[in-house]
Amino acid sequence: MLSHIHQWKPLHFLKKCRILASFSSVILARPSVSAARLEAESVTTSFVLDQNDPVCEILTGLNSFGFRAYVGGCNFRTVVSTLSETVVDEVLDSLRTQNPDVAVAFFYLLRNEYGFRHSRFSQFAVSHILAGKGRFKELHSVIKQLLEEQGSGSASTCCDLLLYKFRNWDSNSVVWDMLAFVYSRHGMIHDALFVIAKMKDLNLQASVPTYNSLLHNLRHTDIMWNLYSEIKVRAPHSEYTNSILMHGLCEQSKLQDAISFLQDRNEVVGPSIVSINTIMSKFCKVGLIDVARSFFCLMVKNGLLPDSYSYNILVHGLCVAGSMDEALEFTDDMEKHGVEPDVVTYNTLAKGFLLLGLMSGAQKVVQKMLLKGLNPDLVTYTILMCGHCQMGNIEEALKLRQETLSRGFKLNIISYSVLLSCLCKVGRVEEALTLLDEMETLRLKPDFIVYSILIHGLCKEGFVQRAYQLYEQMCLKRIIPNYFAQRAVLLGLFENGNISEARKYFDALTHMDLIEDVILYNIMIDGYVRLGDIAEAMQLYYRMIERGITPSVVTFNTLIKGFCRMGDLVEARKMLEVIRLNGLLPSVVTYTTLMNAYCEVGNMQEMFHLLHEMEANAVVPTHVTYTVLIKGLCRQNKMHESLQLLEYMYAKGLMPDPVTYNTIIQCLCKGRDIDKAFQLYNKMLLHNLDPTHVTYNVLINGLCIYGDLKDADRMLVSMEDRNISLTKVAYMTIIKAHCAKGQVPKALGFFNQMLAKSFVISIRDYSAIINRLCKRSLITEAKYFFVMMLSEGVTPDSEICETMLNAFHQQGDNSLVLEFLAMVVKSGFVSHRSIPCYGG
Repeated sequence: MLSHIHQWKPLHFLKKCRILASFSSVILARPSVSAARLEAESVTTSFVLDQNDPVCEILTGLNSFGFRAYVGGCNFRTVVSTLSETVVDEVLDSLRTQNPDVAVAFFYLLRNEYGFRHSRFSQFAVSHILAGKGRFKELHSVIKQLLEEQGSGSASTCCDLLLYKFRNWDSNSVVWDMLAFVYSRHGMIHDALFVIAKMKDLNLQASVPTYNSLLHNLRHTDIMWNLYSEIKVRAPHSEYTNSILMHGLCEQSKLQDAISFLQDRNEVVGPSIVSINTIMSKFCKVGLIDVARSFFCLMVKNGLLPDSYSYNILVHGLCVAGSMDEALEFTDDMEKHGVEPDVVTYNTLAKGFLLLGLMSGAQKVVQKMLLKGLNPDLVTYTILMCGHCQMGNIEEALKLRQETLSRGFKLNIISYSVLLSCLCKVGRVEEALTLLDEMETLRLKPDFIVYSILIHGLCKEGFVQRAYQLYEQMCLKRIIPNYFAQRAVLLGLFENGNISEARKYFDALTHMDLIEDVILYNIMIDGYVRLGDIAEAMQLYYRMIERGITPSVVTFNTLIKGFCRMGDLVEARKMLEVIRLNGLLPSVVTYTTLMNAYCEVGNMQEMFHLLHEMEANAVVPTHVTYTVLIKGLCRQNKMHESLQLLEYMYAKGLMPDPVTYNTIIQCLCKGRDIDKAFQLYNKMLLHNLDPTHVTYNVLINGLCIYGDLKDADRMLVSMEDRNISLTKVAYMTIIKAHCAKGQVPKALGFFNQMLAKSFVISIRDYSAIINRLCKRSLITEAKYFFVMMLSEGVTPDSEICETMLNAFHQQGDNSLVLEFLAMVVKSGFVSHRSIPCYGG
């Protein structure tokens, strides 16, 4: 029999193929088909290949042995390696009429098992078979793969092929429709519109799902209306179609058109819950909760029963508006009307409390949810974790993370980002890096936000090298670094004094053309300004201009600050004009920086001139601006005007800060008006302003120099009793005052307190005390502090040794002079050449 088959001519066989009995369905293509129907009789022998006609060979093999036996044999494996697109096209064209199921199975086998890339013809041929059998999921899959291969702009080629090769095939209109649908679903809108236009020319009808998909993609454009009009004429549109249009109008903020459309639909078929929910949602988003509520009432009035989604829209709107009491009342109303609040409802309420910073309220909502028998989801846990992080309760947030994981939830990027941010804010970067490892173990890919948080955290803690390594790791993983990460690395390098490294990093970015961010330039310019290198800062400014990067007001403000620090007010003032030439407006920072510089050099006239110019240009002064003005007035001893300006600030709604008060208090103390200084201190407290250590230092210094030293003592003791943290300056001020007055026991008492608080006592501090004691001829006490200095490991300098020797000499005790001189020279504290000669 095999030899007889081999003698058939290829052409003769192809004719025979057209009348072959139909093959059985194939299990590979459709699970519901029995595998037994694909099998022919068990055949163990082989036949001789006809290499001149592989099409005939394949068809013969399939007919003779059955699908499974043939494709599993050696002969087919030999044939398949020689197949071309043309051969497969002919095979499928023959099989699609004789046995469509085998055609589909053959198509899948070649594609899935052998990686064969089918031609457009083969893919469309199989698409027609699948369409005819109603296997629409498979049809969608085949068309999707075709379009992924062809890409955007392929509609013209595909349409021509369908038109000229498949026009008279069964189910042709279904394939056209699926082609338009898949183009639309995968964002190739112009291609989808092209296919729809061709279908209209051929008088083929697109389906409602296809039109709806296109309408959804075009809902942000004006084409939406044209398409909707076409749908009304050509297709029986659904309520979903109307809701898409309503959603589109709301997305475009055409709320009046949305209301008109709703009214028109109301006259025809009555309103629908979906349409009303859509318009309610938009009004809530723009903050018009009352309008949204009126539509809710319209829903009820028309006999429609609001669902949980309807209630959740209003609950969400009220929560965002901060109306938590109303949101809770509305939730109660929901239950009264037989609609049970769901997890979404409770999550929305919890988030609402969180937005107001009321973590306890959020926890109560979650507790109520648990009592209702509802299980928290990942959103619930994320909200609670965010809340604890927001309140600084990182330990509670980490416990929740553990609970979330133990309940089988997989934390998402948002959850990890919140935890990482909180850990980095409190300096726990090592734990944050452990979480990064955990993310990668769970195959959760960190994004640029995660890396940026960690890089910023490492830089803030001074681990700039590790931050840079993480940055490189980010780049290696092809995660495009955002400017935030680059800024963090650059800032970290500068803040840790790695100026040369910062410049290398910056230059590397510039060399690779990766840097077009004006803020990165601003960071570099600011770094050089802080170093006092205004020349290098200007060089970077010129480079910005050359590269076509437009400087910002911040750029110019930084340069003005640099010139002001160098005392070059002429160049600083020129920069004010350059700002205008660049089409920018000087900011309040610009004017305030210049005003402060003129104040420092005593040019009050120019300072007030800038104030008038600032007001003329409608630039509103800030509390910092007024503080500069007050400083200027204080330097002219115009206390009355300074206090008037302070009151004016309150009248303008500006809140003075401690610096403002400290400026005036210091001036009052210097003017020996201690009572008025303390009145101003009390006023600070009345306005809920916390005095700073500068405030206390100024007041104590004022009492020590111009007031009663006993009052200074009482003030310091009072502050200690109230656990107010004092600086070393406060203690040294009062110690020096007591030494100057010869009250050594008092001075020693405060000195011991200072030691107990672990302040670092410098040679300068000891020198100030010993100097004052020597001036009062308190030699024994001076010697005591000198010995204490040595016992604390502080090495004396020549100045303090000379002070001690002078004191001994004036006392007339030459033996003590010689003894002390020998001791300090022998100890190597000073050279004998640096000590004056004392005769005896």
